[in-house]
Amino acid sequence: MTNVQSKASSDDHQTNGDIKEHYDIVVAGGGYVGLSLALSIAQASELRILVVDPQPSERLRQDERASAIASAATKMLDRLGVWQDIRPFSEPIRDMIVTDSKVSDPVRPVFLTFEGETTEGEPFAYMVPNGVMVGALADAAREAGVDIADCDSVKDFALEGSHSLVTLGSGQTCGAKLLVAADGVRSRLRDLAGIPVVRMDYDQVGIVTTVEHERPHEGRAVEHFLPAGPFAILPLTGNRSSLVWNERTDDAKRMLAMDDFTFSLELERRFGKQLGALKELGPRKGFPLGMTLARRYIDPRFVLIGDAAHGIHPIAGQGLNLGFKDTAVLAEVLVDSVRLGQDIGALDVLERYQRWRRFDTVQMGVTCDLLNRLFSNKSDLLRHARDFGLGIVDRLPGLKRYFIEEAAGNRGDVPKLLRGDML
Repeated sequence: MTNVQSKASSDDHQTNGDIKEHYDIVVAGGGYVGLSLALSIAQASELRILVVDPQPSERLRQDERASAIASAATKMLDRLGVWQDIRPFSEPIRDMIVTDSKVSDPVRPVFLTFEGETTEGEPFAYMVPNGVMVGALADAAREAGVDIADCDSVKDFALEGSHSLVTLGSGQTCGAKLLVAADGVRSRLRDLAGIPVVRMDYDQVGIVTTVEHERPHEGRAVEHFLPAGPFAILPLTGNRSSLVWNERTDDAKRMLAMDDFTFSLELERRFGKQLGALKELGPRKGFPLGMTLARRYIDPRFVLIGDAAHGIHPIAGQGLNLGFKDTAVLAEVLVDSVRLGQDIGALDVLERYQRWRRFDTVQMGVTCDLLNRLFSNKSDLLRHARDFGLGIVDRLPGLKRYFIEEAAGNRGDVPKLLRGDML
């Protein structure tokens, strides 16, 4: 276990038989969701927190992928004191265009455009390197007194009265008032808890890579809707872009296995030549796409957060931002309960989190599912209908503003951290 100064007192050690440590919260998952939750709570309370992740922390810091984070999420990261470390490596999305065509079409008409600012000088989203973001959150969490155990995992857990008995892969046993499952869309802890899910396989794979191009992108994001699925070009610092390329599973496997020259030809057919010659920089990786929605998010002394609660199609780029909103809501609920003298693991406390998040995440999952079905097909009839619809939206500034505010995370019941406020 890699520890910094722990908030757990020495009196708590070596009690209750084999329990070596007593924590208020154990978080299974040391990605951006688990770390941001631990950091948020540690900065606003005296709760004792342990974050456990099976991967070495250095591997997480070397993640070459990038993610789009909404304006509201940057406010939270700023409030947590880490945005100043992340911002120099991030690229603002200054505008966005949407096209709808076939790969073979010589021209890709633009049907929808979005200005990139929610307010003057505030982009609605940034592209952020995952490794930089996780590294900044981990450093800040340690500084706030969070214990971080990398190269370890939560092997099992059992409810024992007023706490959960958490068994780690290393053999250590911890007592916790609350166990948080932030272990991803294939959550092992969700399965151990017996929480059922609604699962849908799209028979699609998201191919992710990074390219360098001759000409600057000017902060423009592009989403090409192609018959196999969306092909997104997302701006990074310098003359670089992150690509999220959806293909049917069999085609994606074939493309991932191509030699560099053949793959570059397929890439250029979809990317186009508007930014000049392309050079693939990062390794290409494929991720199966589907929708996974947990039927409930809570049990006594147990809660799901992030992709463990909801895995959605990346067509709207909202997966990470849903996770950050989970963090902001759960942190607010738990800190409020501490100030009221309530038990943080009690169902009535956790029910507030579930009510706040469940409808929002299900609505986003269903919306992304419908969008994927509408745009990822070869029907010319549907194509003409959706192009007409996109053209109508493009001519309605009020509706476009609504979509921008929604994408920026500024609509609905926004928790304190996403408003940039203190807990």
